[in-house]
Amino acid sequence: MRPLRNPVIQAVLAWTLASWMRFCFATIRWTHVNQQVPEAIWKRGGGVLCAFWHSRIALSPACWPLDRATPAKALISLSPDGQFIARAVGRLGFPAIRGSSANKDKLDRAKGGSQALRDGLKQLKVGALGVTPDGPRGPARTMAEGFPLMAKLSGAPVLFIGLSCKPAIRLDSWDRALLPLPFGKGAIVWDETRYPEGAGVAEVAADWTARLTAVEAEADRITGLERI
Repeated sequence: MRPLRNPVIQAVLAWTLASWMRFCFATIRWTHVNQQVPEAIWKRGGGVLCAFWHSRIALSPACWPLDRATPAKALISLSPDGQFIARAVGRLGFPAIRGSSANKDKLDRAKGGSQALRDGLKQLKVGALGVTPDGPRGPARTMAEGFPLMAKLSGAPVLFIGLSCKPAIRLDSWDRALLPLPFGKGAIVWDETRYPEGAGVAEVAADWTARLTAVEAEADRITGLERI
């Protein structure tokens, strides 16, 4: 039996990871770029769709201050690994919507894709939804069409969030996921857009892939983290 399929082991590891993340976030020296962008959205309230690449999911809670930001949920896959991540981020104040980002023509065949789309659109009427648009299996830094489709249907503003820290641990996973280490340097870079009227979903996905990669690359430049 794989460890993450055991609910007791999963709960203990999720608590451990959440505690470690909280400690690291408190000790990292953060640089914020374009912070006025999310601040304006939080002040205004309402729905907002947030994107960061899957490799930075362990850093994502650091960008969303619970004391003033729009209440947020995270879209997380139905896999056992996803359940583990959902438990960890839930302990940090971010409840999960379970399902996968998917190609717009394959939502019914994706793991929970149709239900995730419905639940995500419901969340976007009242608050924020965090999505890793290259998850849960990749290819890394390639946006699935389900993300711009959700932006189109909801009409919500979109935040691209670049996250980085150094030093960090890189896991031997498909996305080379990053785990923070304490007392280092961190960066959070923001960009904002909306779904362009009349544009095709595939065209938007390609453009937004480049924009999300750009803010992540800028965050890595600030921290000095090697790009992989």
